[in-house]
Amino acid sequence: MTLVETELPPATGAWREGDHPGRRQWVELSRPLRLEAGGELPGVRIAYETWGTLNADASNAVLVLHALTGDSHISGPAQEGHPTAGWWEGLIGAGRALDPADWFVVAPNVVGGCQGSTGPASTAPDGRPWGSRFPLVTPRDSVASETVLADALGVERWACVVGGSMGGMRALEWAATEPDRVDRLFLVASPAATTADQIGWAAPQLAAIRSDPGWRGGDYHHAPPGQGPHVGLGIARRMAHLSYRSAYELGERFGRRAQDDENPFDGGRYAVESYLDHHAAKLVWRFDAGSYVRLTEMMNAHDVGRGRGGVAAGLARVRARTLVAAISSDRLYPPEQQAELAAGIPGAGPLRLIDSPYGHDGFLIESLTVGSLVTELMERAIR
Repeated sequence: MTLVETELPPATGAWREGDHPGRRQWVELSRPLRLEAGGELPGVRIAYETWGTLNADASNAVLVLHALTGDSHISGPAQEGHPTAGWWEGLIGAGRALDPADWFVVAPNVVGGCQGSTGPASTAPDGRPWGSRFPLVTPRDSVASETVLADALGVERWACVVGGSMGGMRALEWAATEPDRVDRLFLVASPAATTADQIGWAAPQLAAIRSDPGWRGGDYHHAPPGQGPHVGLGIARRMAHLSYRSAYELGERFGRRAQDDENPFDGGRYAVESYLDHHAAKLVWRFDAGSYVRLTEMMNAHDVGRGRGGVAAGLARVRARTLVAAISSDRLYPPEQQAELAAGIPGAGPLRLIDSPYGHDGFLIESLTVGSLVTELMERAIR
């Protein structure tokens, strides 16, 4: 049996002060982060990891931005301080699209996250966890915090900003908010603005977490193992994971099979239920329910056209040489949303459709194809 099966889950799977730092480095904001929704967030620090070396003229820096339950550890094995292996391993490494011999790759954990950056599980200035007091942050707020990181690293202009899913939302906001600081932009499986359908997918996930007695209104970080909101977080993960995969792939992979020798007619599970249970159990050991709530709300808030005269005007702000890719079977962020990006960003070129049965998660699974598209973009001359 695995550790997940034999021990009670912690109240939070967040990285906490005093834990092993792993490969993380940190930058601290010298002043409170002013928030798009109003107010300020004091004491912010951003955790990040790097690969490669910044060259003399700082022209080879690439920013890679993670999705909802990702973090700064995009490449490398599971190790002390990092409970899982790199989530986009196929993109970084010798001979890969982002070869550290050529590129200085930077991956921050988003503000509001739970793997080193300031978020709900972090300690507030009064010495208590932020918990329910942690405010709404938006993709524009993440850009504002990451500009401080760029400045600290000596990066005036990113050679490329890369992101998929929530990372794509943040990457788009980088190019629209700081158009003079982004040379190239790679977007995959993400929209110009979150739709009612996508907010609808998120609503029952948020309700599952908030209705868990262990949620305690968002102030649960002191709870002993087994008494945090792990049940609600696990249910949210099951719902989300269904949207990350395609009906075709689930049907081909599991069909109507029972799980091993279990009998669904006698309380047993179907194989697909076991699969979802497995992903739920893994997440509660490495993630924080408060971060899940706030980052889901971050995605709900995504709209590149807000305050800019609409989506078309927001996209027109982008000056970066852009490549937009979509996953053919993505039912969470379907290809027509990436087609809108490709059509609306000046000079983006036609949408590149990645034929994959894996649904939204195809942007992570189809790493060879994604890598070839990133390579193509990186080899283009800068305008």
